[in-house]
Amino acid sequence: MNCPKCYHKSSRVLDSRPFEDGEAIRRRRECERCGFRFRTFERKEETPLIIVKKDGTRQEFVRDKLIRGLMRACEKRPVTIDEIEQIALEVEQEIRNSEQAEISSQQIGEMVLDRLAEIDEVAYVRFASVYRQFENINFFLDELKEILQSKRAEKE
Repeated sequence: MNCPKCYHKSSRVLDSRPFEDGEAIRRRRECERCGFRFRTFERKEETPLIIVKKDGTRQEFVRDKLIRGLMRACEKRPVTIDEIEQIALEVEQEIRNSEQAEISSQQIGEMVLDRLAEIDEVAYVRFASVYRQFENINFFLDELKEILQSKRAEKE
C-alpha cells in the first residue's frame, strides 16, 4: 500500500479490526520510509446493485449517497451518525440478501422509512417528504395522520 504522504510503496500493518459488522476490515498502517501512520479499509468485492429510479433510469447503488440523504433528514435531530450508518448498512444488506439484480428506488425508500420510523418521527417525515415528493400540505397531513394512528395502535 502506497504511503499517502511520501508515496513509498511499502508499509506495515500495525493493527487490523473488523468494521461494519464484519463486512470490512480496517487496518492501521505505518510507512516503512517516513513512519507516517494511516488507515486503509478492505472490503470484499460485490456485484453492483442497480437502482431503477422513478423515471426509469438506472444507476449503481452508492451507500454514501443514502447516508447523505439520511443525514439531511436527521439534521438537528437526536440521531447519531452510527444510527444513520447502521440504517444504510442494513438497507444494503437487505437488498443484497434479496438477490435481485435490480431494485426500485421506491423499495429502498420504504426500507429506509421503516427503520427511520423506529428511530425519529421528525426525520421520518422529512425523509418521506422528499422521497414521496409531497405536492401539497394535504399529502403531508395524511402522512402525519398515519404516524399518529400507528402510535395509537401501539399503545392499545
